[in-house]
Amino acid sequence: GGGTAGQSGEGQPASPPPPAPQDEKEQGREEEKERGSEAGCEDPLEHPGDSCRELPPPPTPDINQLPPSILLKIFSNLSLNERCLSVSLVCKYWRDLCLDFQFWKQLDLSSRQQVTDELLEKIASRSQNITEINISDCRNVSDTGVCILAIKCPGLLRYTAYRCKQLSDTSIIAVASQCPHLQKVHVGNQDRLTDEGLKQLGSKCRELKDIHFGQCYKISDEGMIIIAKGCLKLQRIYMQENKLVTDQSVKAFAEHCPELQYVGFMGCSVTSKGVIHLTNLRNLSSLDLRHITELDNETVMEIVRRCKNLNSLNLCLNWIINDRCVEVIAREGRNLKELYLVSCKITDYALIAIGRYSMTIETVDVGWCKEITDRGATQIAQRSKSLRYLGLMRCDQPSSTKCLACGAHHKHLSGLWISDWIHPMEKQVLV
Repeated sequence: GGGTAGQSGEGQPASPPPPAPQDEKEQGREEEKERGSEAGCEDPLEHPGDSCRELPPPPTPDINQLPPSILLKIFSNLSLNERCLSVSLVCKYWRDLCLDFQFWKQLDLSSRQQVTDELLEKIASRSQNITEINISDCRNVSDTGVCILAIKCPGLLRYTAYRCKQLSDTSIIAVASQCPHLQKVHVGNQDRLTDEGLKQLGSKCRELKDIHFGQCYKISDEGMIIIAKGCLKLQRIYMQENKLVTDQSVKAFAEHCPELQYVGFMGCSVTSKGVIHLTNLRNLSSLDLRHITELDNETVMEIVRRCKNLNSLNLCLNWIINDRCVEVIAREGRNLKELYLVSCKITDYALIAIGRYSMTIETVDVGWCKEITDRGATQIAQRSKSLRYLGLMRCDQPSSTKCLACGAHHKHLSGLWISDWIHPMEKQVLV
């Protein structure tokens, strides 16, 4: 018999028709959907109830998951104010990181009037490995605070306290006695400091390399000579307006401290008789002889001839320095890069000589030299290949127009300082 299309030969219901053949793209989509179902998720359907729940979003990155060493490295790029007044207030974890010992080895507390003896004691008690501290202009720190600091931080290497007029010898004696490895002492403009403090430094701090006692008016040769004889590793010494310091001190340092590289005796009671001894310093690289009342040209020329490593020479406010001296400096100063001649007795010839003979000088300042004219300024700019900066402050004869035209033509000049204003040349920055 012939059955109907909906029945089989046995009279049973017909099987559903075989699925229509699929093309390759559709088959691929089906397989992808099956794999998604096995993973616990499938494509969204028309009805939300038919789909599986979506995975939660990934957690927001937390900076505190970084290793502490990375956070410490980040915080190390911040200033003391930023760490103490901002970062440490974020959370307890960050506060603890800001107290890490590495941030308290070198402290610049200068000009902070909230720094007192009590605060200094707390800082020293928490971090006894302080190696450097600057309390300049901290008017509320007394000898007591400095003494406590010295006792608790025997590893102190560098001590700076400019303009702390309330401090006396007691402070410097404590630092010298408790910190034998001290390398740097800068205590300029301390009116109460005397030779007694310097004697302790000279006898107990053999590693001292850098001292600054400018404008400490009670210091004399007595204390300075003891430092010179006791601190043989000195590399830098700076004095300013110390009227009780004379040629005896200069001679002592020249004889006992052969490693000296930077020497400054601005406005001290020294003369050529003492300064000539500096020719013994073969490592001398920077010499500041501003406002030396009895300084002659021959002494300066001899220093330049014999100190071959000299790269910076400051002769400002010495009216006796003349063109001949500057010519010798230009010829003999083979490594000289900076020459300061403000208010010296020089003319255009000095500038012409620098341009003609020096291959190294980069900075020349002849401010307030009234005999300088357009001729000197133009010729040094034309002749010198090394010159980068020319200072003509209050040299009233050179005309701004000619100097600027000269500077614009010679691109190696980074700037001219003319009269009362500065003109940076051709995209260069005047430092």
